[in-house]
Amino acid sequence: MDFREDTFMLILGLIVIAFILAQSIFFLVKAIRRGKEIGMAGSVMKNTVVQSILFTITPALAIVATVVALAPALGIILPWIRLSVIGNITQETAAATAAIEAVSSGNLATPITDKHVFSVVAWVMTLASSLPLVVLPLCLKRLQKGMNKAMSKAGDAKLTDSLAAAAFIGLIGAFIARALAGKGTATQLADGTVQMNYDGAGILSVATLLVAIVVMLLLSKLAEKKNIGWLQNFAMPISMFVAMGAAIALFHLLPESLATFEFRAPVVS
Repeated sequence: MDFREDTFMLILGLIVIAFILAQSIFFLVKAIRRGKEIGMAGSVMKNTVVQSILFTITPALAIVATVVALAPALGIILPWIRLSVIGNITQETAAATAAIEAVSSGNLATPITDKHVFSVVAWVMTLASSLPLVVLPLCLKRLQKGMNKAMSKAGDAKLTDSLAAAAFIGLIGAFIARALAGKGTATQLADGTVQMNYDGAGILSVATLLVAIVVMLLLSKLAEKKNIGWLQNFAMPISMFVAMGAAIALFHLLPESLATFEFRAPVVS
């Protein structure tokens, strides 16, 4: 077992998960007791719990996909701990990628073997998601006043939604650009040979991207046409898993020269 998945990391992960579960059970019990105190019907509380469980399935699938995406570089335990508390695929992968590229020549597709690099990545991911928890309680009211003032001047009640959509599109655009034109890396071994990491944009990355887009569009169209509300929520995680499966299948089905082909020469480190 390497340092990314040693006994200490496993124990730490179990402690975090136990705390999260205890916290969830505590508030669930408190909510049920309060519901009984104010006279809520048992059927109403039961339906609320069931709907809440169903509502969490969609983000849970996205969380699993994020853990899978981070596992090659960080192992299973650190992403498991991080995403059990807070985080999402856009924030965690962006933070991890930026940290790795800042302190090493690696990437999310290759295992991190340096403890110092691993520590930096863990700190960046944690601080990046912790900052809003500190800033929002202190600045949220002021930010809301500023946003409301800006919206009143612009005369557009949908300005906030537009800004949020623009930020999300920008993040997605960065991942798409990486899949279309990202330059991969290669490692020079002690004997002088160069080992390709196969993490750059190529036929496989473009095919995976196209599969994800097509599946997402088809599922969204089907949900809209057939009025399937739950499918709309599951469209993104389903498309992610289908794209992952397509990538694995294409890697084994395509000739090796095509499966490992990259558009740009990798950077040798």
